[in-house]
Amino acid sequence: MNKECIYIAGPECFYRGGDQILEAMRRRAESFGCEVSLPNDHKFVWDQDNLTKNADAIFMNCANSLNRSTAIICDLEFFRGPEVDGGSVYEIGMAYARGIRCYGYTRDKRPMIWKYYGWELRDGVIYDRKGRILPYQDLPFSPNVIGSTKIIQGDFNVCLDAMLTDIEEERKLSVLRDRTIPDVAKEEMSLPKSRKPIAYLSGSERYEADDIIRYECMKKLCNRYGFDAITPVDDAAGIQRIHSDDPYVRAYNIFDHNQRHVRNCDLIIANLNMFHAWETESDTSFECGMAYQLGKKLYAYMDDTRIMRERIPNYGSANGFRDVCGCNVENFNYPINLMFASSMKIFEGTFDSIISKVAEDYFG
Repeated sequence: MNKECIYIAGPECFYRGGDQILEAMRRRAESFGCEVSLPNDHKFVWDQDNLTKNADAIFMNCANSLNRSTAIICDLEFFRGPEVDGGSVYEIGMAYARGIRCYGYTRDKRPMIWKYYGWELRDGVIYDRKGRILPYQDLPFSPNVIGSTKIIQGDFNVCLDAMLTDIEEERKLSVLRDRTIPDVAKEEMSLPKSRKPIAYLSGSERYEADDIIRYECMKKLCNRYGFDAITPVDDAAGIQRIHSDDPYVRAYNIFDHNQRHVRNCDLIIANLNMFHAWETESDTSFECGMAYQLGKKLYAYMDDTRIMRERIPNYGSANGFRDVCGCNVENFNYPINLMFASSMKIFEGTFDSIISKVAEDYFG
């Protein structure tokens, strides 16, 4: 019987004592006969002069570790605001694209409305601090996280126990005849091949009140520069749009459309601007990771591409560049978490100002 190989994801690498926390998780999983892969399993020579080279090496360590894993267990605690660490959600996207087990854990699985502070109630409608109707307010996390991942309330140990129990049940059920388990990694594209490259416009625009108008303008620009564009608000071929009062049914249906869009596209153009506080919107993070694993071309844009230690509030060199929660702020001369920065070109500016640069790079 083959051993499970678990990739442990989460923001622990930024915590004080994070290495010890991850090592304890490793030992717990190994005590049950599992193998464990971590981003720091493969050592490399640290380059004191080329910080981006270090980030790129870490990214490849993560990718290689994920590629030999059969499961991911991810810490879904909020990070620098009411959003999950974007790099960790990127890794869930990679894992989902491979068709491996996706598990996550949280200490608080209540809906977002319980955990997002600073909302405003106007005429019976709940808005976030940026004036949007509070996204996924009746869910604990974004639709792509909900749809792709089995989420356990508790800590790593509770999540690991749940996964191992599920595996035991699968082994028992495997003796039943005519039982098949769908292989999401082998799901095919559902769109006929376009004469133009298909660009999927991934970003938080999907949660704006004028999302359809915005996307129509973005589609016209894409067409001008040689792309056909699809967006998160478009229906995916072969998938029915479900209207339900059950937020989990709605979330999975949204996720199903989104993951099909990622499969159908040739490239992603992602809006990586900060969504809630200092993290990228989680649906976008997931889609970037999934697209990378499927071999799509990735591009992104941000309003501000200064390095992270200049963008994210921290206590400076005297205190180890720790943020207000004591987490380390990356220092790789990149504007965002290395999972994004090491896998795609990131342009500074708005979509309107960078689409020509995307086309120039894509078409050569």
